Amino acid sequence: MTKSQINNIYASEADILNVALFGKTAKQWRDENPARKGNIRDYANISQLVCLSNLENINALFINEGVMQKERLKKLNTIAIHQMKLLIADHGIEKLGEGK
Repeated sequence: MTKSQINNIYASEADILNVALFGKTAKQWRDENPARKGNIRDYANISQLVCLSNLENINALFINEGVMQKERLKKLNTIAIHQMKLLIADHGIEKLGEGK
């Protein structure tokens, strides 16, 4: 595989996680926020970052199990919704982000 092909695969996987959690790809976010520097993840709150970390691990497991990308996105979105509800309800998680 070429370096470009590898980069495209990584970007595609990152966008699966972005869509599952934030509901949009990195490019969609950049197009909607041209004045902001960085990317969508730079503006995530602590709950979103915790959820994103969990989703990355779960996605790796799904890939290892051979789950197709479309099905992974559906499952990851369901998990993201559930985890965000739990994380938002747990106000103690906010203390982790106080140093941010």
